[in-house]
Order: sequence, then structure tokens, then C-alpha cells
Amino acid sequence: MNGVIEIGLLPLALAYVFVLVLLLYVRARRINREREILVSSIRMTLQLMIAGHLLAVLFENPHPLLTVAAVLVMEGFAVQNIIRRVKVPLSYRLKRIIAFSMTSGTLVSLFFFLLFVVGLRPWYEPRYFIPIAGMIIGNSMTGISLGVNRLVDGIITRQDLVEAALMLGATPREAVRRIVDAAFDAAFLPTINSMTGMGIVFLPGMMTGQILSGVSPITAIEYQIAIMLGILGGVAFTVILFVHFGASAFFNDRAQLVYPTEVPDMSDR
Repeated sequence: MNGVIEIGLLPLALAYVFVLVLLLYVRARRINREREILVSSIRMTLQLMIAGHLLAVLFENPHPLLTVAAVLVMEGFAVQNIIRRVKVPLSYRLKRIIAFSMTSGTLVSLFFFLLFVVGLRPWYEPRYFIPIAGMIIGNSMTGISLGVNRLVDGIITRQDLVEAALMLGATPREAVRRIVDAAFDAAFLPTINSMTGMGIVFLPGMMTGQILSGVSPITAIEYQIAIMLGILGGVAFTVILFVHFGASAFFNDRAQLVYPTEVPDMSDR
């Protein structure tokens, strides 16, 4: 069979039967998730429809400023989403570190991948630049979100141990070494698990999409391997930058453990 099978509106609407089944199940089990399921389904549909039309415009009118603007919007949304996922309010300093780690880590990985691995010319070609940026930024967002939560929670809940280590002469970096390592491990685990099961447990979306569009499976695999390594680099750079600079935000110039002003005093717990 050659070519792509077009999905009409009616067959596409039939796919929502899965949402209906899920809604009926949670209602029967009295699991209070109907609203989240409905909102996420509607939001996903609208976001993808808007994104599809915007991408069509960008692909037909390639321009470096438009490509850069699209990536900056993605970066801004990712940073905002990371901050919203953290359970406690963060200080302005920690938010700046998250924004810096996210944007610098992903952009360095993205430009290296596109210019030296893919060999993209011109560099702003939106058909390649924007989808690959989305995959690197999205996976890095997930990784750094897990890292932020684990780092903040670890330092707050182990306050006594960190302060005891400081009193015994440890430097701030030594006092939080295990917490930082745990945060790095938590941030990287989803990427490692994804790479481990890829090709055996599941076929990744990018590779599946290329095969469905008629691209040779060998070519699709080559792209998938390359993009997974690019994602690995993006997650690595963002998480390394965050845990390095983020841990320092919990100490003052005199190497004393302090909490950013917006973080509640955990001694009340």
C-alpha cells in the first residue's frame, strides 16, 4: 500500500469513543476525574488544531524571525509549566535559574543537533527546526520538572541533615551532594526508561509518523536514533545546569542554609 491513509472527520470523531469509555468507567467507579478527562481531551484537540494551522503558515513562509519566535514561545510555555508543577512557591532567584537552565540547555543542544548532526541548511528551516525543537524542549521540560521537585523536596525534608553536615564542616556542595544526585537521577530516569524500551516495547511517535507517511523504516530509524540522542543531550544539559545552580540558591554568602522567601518554613511540618 502506497501513500497516506487520510482520516476523515467522522472516523476521527469515532476515536473519541475511547474518551467516552473512560468517562463511563470513572463515573461508575466514582473516581472524581471526569472534569480533568474532558478538559484535557478538549484542550489537546484545540491545541493541536491551532498548532497544525500555525505550522502550515510557518512552513509556507519560512523566515528566521518567525522560527525563533515560535521556539521562544515554546520555551516560555515550558518554563511556566515547570514552575506550576512544583508543589511549593519558588523564589524569584530559583525561577530565574530554571528559566536559564531550560533555555540555555535546550538551545545549545538544539543548534548543535540541527547544524552538525542533521546539517540543516538554512538553519531556520521550520519544517525541521520547530518539530525537533518541540521534542527536545518537551522532554527537557519533563526532566527538569522532576529534578526541581526532587531537589526542593529533598532539601526541605532533610533540613536537619544538611544543617548538621554544615556544622561538621562540610561545604554546601558536600552537604547536599546526595540530594543533588537523587534529583539528577529522578530527572533522567524517564529518558533512560524510554531509550531502554524503544524498538521492543514500543515504537516512538516520530518514527511511527514517518513510517505512516511513507518514509523507509531504515530512514525513520536513523532519524529516531539521532533525535533520541539529541533529546538525551537536551535533558542532560538542562538538568546538569539546574542541579548545579539550583542547589546554590538554598545557601547564602556565608554558606548558611536559607530558604527562598516564598518557600514556607518546613519546620511547621
